[in-house]
Amino acid sequence: MNSEINTLGLNKPPAETRVVVAMSGGVDSSVTAAMLKEQGYDVVGVTLQLYDHGEAISKPGTCCAGRDIADARNVADAIGIPHYVLDFESLFKEAVIEDFADSYLRGETPVPCVRCNETVKFTDLMGKARDLGADLLVTGHYVQRRMGPDGAELHAGRDPGRDQSYFMFSMTPEQLDFLRFPLGAMDKDETRDLAHRYGLPVASKPDSQDICFVPEGKYQDVVRKLRPDALIEGDIVDLDGTVLGRHSGIINYTIGQRRGLDISAPEPLYVIALEPKTARVVVGPKEALKRCSLMIQGLNWLGVGDMPPDGIQLRVKLRSTQPPLAATVRALGAGRAEVTLDDPQGAVAPGQACVFYDGERVLGGGWIMRDDAA
Repeated sequence: MNSEINTLGLNKPPAETRVVVAMSGGVDSSVTAAMLKEQGYDVVGVTLQLYDHGEAISKPGTCCAGRDIADARNVADAIGIPHYVLDFESLFKEAVIEDFADSYLRGETPVPCVRCNETVKFTDLMGKARDLGADLLVTGHYVQRRMGPDGAELHAGRDPGRDQSYFMFSMTPEQLDFLRFPLGAMDKDETRDLAHRYGLPVASKPDSQDICFVPEGKYQDVVRKLRPDALIEGDIVDLDGTVLGRHSGIINYTIGQRRGLDISAPEPLYVIALEPKTARVVVGPKEALKRCSLMIQGLNWLGVGDMPPDGIQLRVKLRSTQPPLAATVRALGAGRAEVTLDDPQGAVAPGQACVFYDGERVLGGGWIMRDDAA
């Protein structure tokens, strides 16, 4: 029996290790596939078709659009691996796009990349990878999987500017066992250099910028198309309930927003709350945004054993671009938890993820709830 662990942590030679690489058509996943092919693994490339092909081909600057499928196929041909395109259009629409629209109508600010990871990529695609006889599913995410004393752990990517761990908090231990992230210890410049060294046809392709199904960032257009009957006009009110103006739908506002309110006031006003039941947008001074605590639902814990009943001191991220904040997290049961921040924070948006960190290790997280839903 072979006793040498390969570079992906399995006790078998690379040539006998089948890996399915999720290829989006971008530089990161293409380098991942080429790197593993060079190392002698049995590599199979898989690309997800997430929209109607004819419509998607006209959406540049996204991921998994029509041109990206073609790019992934060209990369697979260039490095000599089999490549499959899987039609996940219906699943993606139901699990990600529909949820995205409904979240805005609930007065939330959704994070569709997390929903895509926890449904389409790390549940359904993982099942397809096993159907293809894969030992592992490999992606080009900038996160790190490390072995700790109690098993596999999820850690932030080495490059803070590229780290994607915030979007992976809902991963289960079983999924982490089956996943690998070869780029997690690299930065983007290193990845680009490898793309050129491998001669990949996407080596100079720009990174995706927008949410894949929201080109140019016009998320309101997506919601209007999917839920045209749910857009209700309403009042813009201050903290006392005084009407200051009107709006054409709460989907046009997010917590902490200052611009575009179209109301006059002696001091700057910010969106403090969105009330979908009354169709009201509540505004107030910046100080009113500050919060010391929040509730989360859909709790996922990646620590050892159960979360301590008396709470645990961690660092949390309330949005993807925010530095981690000191906090105490206390589980309440039924998938909920209370997060108490050491220092009050502004613009805490329901629908965003609250992700737990112990140093660079991700310990899970949950979804920020609206006050009226808690």
